[in-house]
Amino acid sequence: MAKHNHQENPSNLVAQNKKARHDYSIEETYEAGIALTGTEIKSVREKRVNLRDGFAQVRNGEAWLMNVHISPYDQGNQFNHDPLRNRKLLLHKKELQKLTGELANKGITLVPLKMYIKHGYAKVLLGVVKGKHEYDKRETIKRRDQNRQIERVMKHY
Repeated sequence: MAKHNHQENPSNLVAQNKKARHDYSIEETYEAGIALTGTEIKSVREKRVNLRDGFAQVRNGEAWLMNVHISPYDQGNQFNHDPLRNRKLLLHKKELQKLTGELANKGITLVPLKMYIKHGYAKVLLGVVKGKHEYDKRETIKRRDQNRQIERVMKHY
């Protein structure tokens, strides 16, 4: 139930956290809805979102998205929102219970990987991640360079 097929349309992609894929090894992913205000969803549709420093926590049986910056809507006037406010994530009860168990392990964090619009609703792809060490990052870069070189050689044959 936790593993979803995330082949969303690239035009619906609002924001992506590329740094997370570099800094963490992703164990599992979850798709969650986000409770947003009216001006927030308008800013999300304008792709004015920054996931870079964001993370999620499970508190009192509810999941919360923290430190994700959604810029104020230009035409929002007094109805605008706080750009860094905590937003409630909408997950099934079984998913929340499983997440709570996984997050109890040391070194495991919940990080937003992507935000996108799906069937008119804002969704966030959450990754259950474990931090990489410096040598892991170098290994990933080395492997990627080797694959590029192999592709280049195979292209000529």
